[in-house]
Amino acid sequence: MNTEQETIKRILNILPGSHSLSNKFFESDAEIINYNGSKLLFSIDEFSQEDFFRDDHPYKLGWNVAACTISDIFASGGKPVFYGHSISLPIEWDNEFIDSFTKGISDVLNQLSVGFIGGDIGKSASWHYTGVVIGEASSPVTRKGASEGNLIFMTGHVGAGNLEAALKLVGKNKFIEKVIRNYQLQFPIRSRESELIGQYATACIDSSDGLLNALNTIAEINHVGYKITNIPYLSAGTLACKLLGKPRTALFLGECGEYELVFTIRKSDEKAFYDRVRENHFDITKIGEIIDEAKKVLVLNGAEKELNDFNLKARNYEHIRDYVNDLTNYAKTLDKVS
Repeated sequence: MNTEQETIKRILNILPGSHSLSNKFFESDAEIINYNGSKLLFSIDEFSQEDFFRDDHPYKLGWNVAACTISDIFASGGKPVFYGHSISLPIEWDNEFIDSFTKGISDVLNQLSVGFIGGDIGKSASWHYTGVVIGEASSPVTRKGASEGNLIFMTGHVGAGNLEAALKLVGKNKFIEKVIRNYQLQFPIRSRESELIGQYATACIDSSDGLLNALNTIAEINHVGYKITNIPYLSAGTLACKLLGKPRTALFLGECGEYELVFTIRKSDEKAFYDRVRENHFDITKIGEIIDEAKKVLVLNGAEKELNDFNLKARNYEHIRDYVNDLTNYAKTLDKVS
C-alpha cells in the first residue's frame, strides 16, 4: 500500500502546476500564491468520522471543523479572509442539530471577522465536512528554515485530539465520564499568537497530525534532527491515560493532533520573544532544540530515547484498535507507563 505522501506525489505528477505558487508542495501548511503583488494563502481540509471527533455536541463539532480548517493559515503567519465549505449531512441530523453545528462555525468566523463566501451541501450515510479558507500574509512562514541551534516551541498543550479519539473509542464508560465529566474538546484559535510567532519563527507547522508528526515533518524538510526535552501534556489527557492504563507518551505519538502551532526560533531571539509572550500572557512552551544530525530524540526521565525507528501510521491499519495497541506498546518501551 502506498503511503499518503506517495499517493499525493503521484497525483501531483499528473496535475499541471501553477506559476503563481511560490512554495513547494509539503513545505508550507497553506499554499502561498503570488497575486497582484500580494501573497495569498490557500488551504482546504476534509473532516469525517475518520478524524474521531465526538459528534454528540453539534456546536463543538461545528466550531472544531472551522477552527481546524483555519489553523493552516495561522501556521503560515497569515490572516484568514474568506471561508467556504461543502457539507454532506447524515439523515439523523435534524434542523436543531444543523443550526447548532452551523452556529459553531459562525462563531469562529465572527471571532476572526472572516466572511463566508459560499459552498455546497449533500446527503450521505455519515457526516463529511470540507472547509476552504483563503488568507493573506505580508511575510508568510513556511515549514522550511529551521537549522541547528534553533529552539522549538509550541502553543497550548499536547494530547487534545488523541484524548478526543480515545474517549470516542472507549465509548460510554461511567467511571471515566465521572472523573472527566466536564471535558469537551474545543480546538483553539491562535490568531494573536500567530501574529507574534510570524515575527520570530524560522519555521512553523500546526500539530494537526500530532506533535511527533509535526516535528518529523520539520526535521525531514530541513534535513535536521531534534531533541525534545519538555512536553506540556494536557492534564485531562494525562488523567485519562492513568485511568485507561496507557502511557501518556501515546498522546505525543498519536496522529489525532491538537492543532497547536509548533515552531522554531533563533536562540539569539529567545529573550525578546519570551518578553513578548509574557507581555501578552500567551500559553507557549519551549519543548526542545533542533540538532544538526538526523537523530530524533525524546528525553524521558533524564534518558535519551531515539525515535528514528518509529513508523506507525493509522492509515496503514485496517482496524484502528490494532494501531492503538501497537502505538501503546511502542510508548511503553519509551516510558514504561510514566
